[in-house]
Amino acid sequence: MTDRFMLSRRQLLKTSAAGAAFGLASAAFPISRAFAATATVGFIYVGPKDDYGYNQAHAEGAASLKGIEGITVVEEENVPETVDVQKTMESMINLDGASLIFPTSFGYFDPHMLAMCAKFPDVQFRHCGGMWDKAKHPMNAGSYFGYIGMGQYLNGVVAGHTSKSKKLGFVAAKPIPQVLLNINSFLLGARSVDPAITCQVIFTGEWSLAVKEAEATNALVDQGADVITCHVDSPKVVVETAAGRGAFICGYHANQSPLAPEKYLTGAEWNWAKVYKMFVDDLAAGTPLPNFTRGGLADGFVKMSPLGPAVGEAARKQFDATLAEMMKGGFSVIKGPLKSNKGAVVATEGQAFVETAIELESMDYLVEGVVGSTA
Repeated sequence: MTDRFMLSRRQLLKTSAAGAAFGLASAAFPISRAFAATATVGFIYVGPKDDYGYNQAHAEGAASLKGIEGITVVEEENVPETVDVQKTMESMINLDGASLIFPTSFGYFDPHMLAMCAKFPDVQFRHCGGMWDKAKHPMNAGSYFGYIGMGQYLNGVVAGHTSKSKKLGFVAAKPIPQVLLNINSFLLGARSVDPAITCQVIFTGEWSLAVKEAEATNALVDQGADVITCHVDSPKVVVETAAGRGAFICGYHANQSPLAPEKYLTGAEWNWAKVYKMFVDDLAAGTPLPNFTRGGLADGFVKMSPLGPAVGEAARKQFDATLAEMMKGGFSVIKGPLKSNKGAVVATEGQAFVETAIELESMDYLVEGVVGSTA
């Protein structure tokens, strides 16, 4: 589907003539209220599908469905977290007959997706994130996410073996629990190699700010960081800037190795193809869709980029051994004794938290050795 057509779909909702058009479209293409072996599934992205990051990871997952018989995939990219996304969802339902929609961006959930859930109670909506609550949200809504902190821990293992300065860098968007977990996991993975390693973090304040991401990356390299990772929507700027300065890279969201093939070590990636296939299988079979879906490396929700040419033998051995432990399930990234970077005890001797625990979903601290602040 072309951008031109998708734009016209959204604009149809802005006029009364559009209302008539939707009436005709609904009559011509009635939406099946009983899930069957044929279905239309909608995907909405806040940025471009080829951003080498968050949106690309979801688009790759959507692409994996396109060869499934009976499944039609409709997509729209560059949709802001405003009423525009409501118009996109409504057009997918009324014009395309979508019976399942994935609004993938964090800010699409409230009020936008919830408004569409109320307006179209027979359509299923699933949001990427952790905001769905059975006590207050509709049952035709739900959430899915992956436990990717273990991937950042593995990034840290390789970074710890590669760093010569013992200083790592992390470019982060906002200090929300998932971002803090990724920062902590990255450093703790590195410290499993060398407890003297530290990690400097710089928060940009937004998910996508190319200029600030470049400035933050340069600042980290200037301060001696020789391995950089990030948690922003598109790591492209961070990867290219760091590699241009001679630093090594650990990726996030998707595989960024084509951007810096000699400097890319590995990366923590989403494997949304596995998740979307699960939903579509249920949809086609008429099975009720789960409202709360979570999984990690062992479940196939998360994967690692192939190790790059700069990764040494010792790093490969520890990476493989740690990954094997994670695949068994129950691996704890956060375990005691452990303090925050402000001196508070966050885990006592013998305490260990797996990433599925509520303690990690409400994480509000950075661990000892992280140079930076959540403020």
